[in-house]
Amino acid sequence: MVRWRSGTVLSVRRGWRGAVELDVETGDGLTRALAYPELVGSPEPGDRVLLNVGALVMGLGTGGYALVVALPDRLPADPADDGTDRDSGHLVKARYTPLQAILLGVDEEASPHREVMAAAESLDGMPVVTADLHSALPAILAGVHADRPAARVAYVMTDGGALPAWFSRTLDGLAGSLAGTVTTGQAFGGDLEASTVHTGLLAARHVLHADVTIVAQGPGNLGTGTTWGFSGVALGEAINAIGVLGGRPIGSLRISDGDGRARHRGVSHHSLTAYGKVALTRADLPVPQGLEAGLAADLDFLSDRHRVVSVAVDGLDEALRASPVPLSTMGRKLDQDYQYFLAAAAAGRHAASLL
Repeated sequence: MVRWRSGTVLSVRRGWRGAVELDVETGDGLTRALAYPELVGSPEPGDRVLLNVGALVMGLGTGGYALVVALPDRLPADPADDGTDRDSGHLVKARYTPLQAILLGVDEEASPHREVMAAAESLDGMPVVTADLHSALPAILAGVHADRPAARVAYVMTDGGALPAWFSRTLDGLAGSLAGTVTTGQAFGGDLEASTVHTGLLAARHVLHADVTIVAQGPGNLGTGTTWGFSGVALGEAINAIGVLGGRPIGSLRISDGDGRARHRGVSHHSLTAYGKVALTRADLPVPQGLEAGLAADLDFLSDRHRVVSVAVDGLDEALRASPVPLSTMGRKLDQDYQYFLAAAAAGRHAASLL
């Protein structure tokens, strides 16, 4: 459950869109903390803060911060909008938690996009690339823009990982390269808010006017090491949603030559589960041309249900190295898990070829 601490802000460190990093003095010593100003206000040196330190104490990689829950002695002012009716939105996310946020949904009555969304029924054949890890996002984007630099690419963020989109420094760094972010389910903090992946996809197409959309969970996925115990398995359901809405589903395979765990070497068992067991809609599964046989051993299992597509990789190395944000997955950089990023870029290139 929650491990609480009280502390005093010593300094404000780096910040990015929606988040700020702090040094906080607690009874345990100096602690690195993260605050979301939209939720708790903007901490300043000398402020007392209440912290949730559970993920930090456990040493979780992505969640390795103490999280600011409140500035109890300097609460932020109420939002400027009245808040007693639905004129400013009534979409509640992180529902019935102490920090639930009330937001304006892209398709609700008060939204300026209500009319467009009410009429939206199809993705009009838009290519949609799914990935089970947030770290694939910039590599897929690099693959799209390698061949179609002017393509409008949107990101639909599911709630399998971080709920606040603000946690992602990757999204902050890609702000100039993406048409926008739609946060779906319990996730929030995107340019647009949607209640379901279906609505999020329609918003990407008809409000953000995306040519290509990428669907992936936020950073900080949940995994137990079992077949079904991984939050990214839900991307199989995203494939189904894309098919129902008349999009062109493309699965970015998680292929690794750098992961030390046998279940993730070659085609990860998570991709085999999501695409081979959960996804009922036929999808394109791009594979980098020249992939060594040892890494491609499980592709036959997927080819019974989906279309495995060989994608040329010339120029993709340069595109990956020119990414506006650092490429990293599970602490491994581009050259430490090269096939992972190359496979994601190949999926992006394939999406671009369908435009």
